[in-house]
Amino acid sequence: MSSTPTPTPQRFTISHLDERDFKTGGLRDYSAYRDLGIAEATGGLAQAHVIRMTAPFRPELSVRHHHDVQFQMVYCLKGWFQTEFEGVGVRRLEAGSCWLQPPGIRHTVIGWSDDCELLEIIMPAQHETVSDPQ
Repeated sequence: MSSTPTPTPQRFTISHLDERDFKTGGLRDYSAYRDLGIAEATGGLAQAHVIRMTAPFRPELSVRHHHDVQFQMVYCLKGWFQTEFEGVGVRRLEAGSCWLQPPGIRHTVIGWSDDCELLEIIMPAQHETVSDPQ
């Protein structure tokens, strides 16, 4: 008899813009994050947040790393954001563009505009970010 895993129940959620929802203290100290409530609504299946760059880019902020995820998509809402991906090269997001980062791809952020805001969707919600040696 085959056992099919029971999908995690999901519930409806909605998130309206409130500037007070942008919080610092997330993965990077040069960013503020607005949690969109997706992790809670999906029982941890996925996470979605808006990332707002809060400090000008400086090369010392950039560390080569990867994320232990199954899915990661980044959509640029405002400004621009630039990253160097292992095996792909330098790619730049501008307002209205997006990229899909394959699981585990090593990358280094190499710049952003002062007004940069990104929407990031990741699966699963809880995951590890690993610093990689250069």
